[in-house]
Amino acid sequence: MSVETICSTLTKLEKMHKSLLELAIKKTEIITAGDIEALDQMLKDEQAHVAAIDKLEQQRQKQVTDYLGAKGFASIDKATVADVIEVAEQQIEKDMLSAVRNRLLQIINDLKKQNDLNQKLVFQSLQFVNLTLGSLRPQNEQINYSGSEIRGTNKVAKKSFFDSQA
Repeated sequence: MSVETICSTLTKLEKMHKSLLELAIKKTEIITAGDIEALDQMLKDEQAHVAAIDKLEQQRQKQVTDYLGAKGFASIDKATVADVIEVAEQQIEKDMLSAVRNRLLQIINDLKKQNDLNQKLVFQSLQFVNLTLGSLRPQNEQINYSGSEIRGTNKVAKKSFFDSQA
């Protein structure tokens, strides 16, 4: 296992995360436009990206573990690229890994910020929907058990215009 192989996988992860970030930015536009069908399709696209990223992440994890094992280090539960950077022999390998790792971390940070924004927008949309539905529904005090509306909540008996004894 070589550092170049790990760098290659990290570069693929970087591209996939960049693509996912672009989808998240488009999702922001879709959420603000309120296009539910487009949002549904966007979620499917995101799920495909996440599945591909997960596959690459498993590959990266195996490569890092194999590399560290080849260097004589005991199997670490969660081996990281930072561990590989520490044990890499040549400075050029360390620099190459550090550069790719830093770019990937920056994209992941940007993606996190964009997803937080999207989450807040969706939450606001749900609050608006709940507020609208709440204003359209009758209040609980106005409905009796049969579901018909109670005409008055006054304790005083209402006087009729007609006298029933006449």
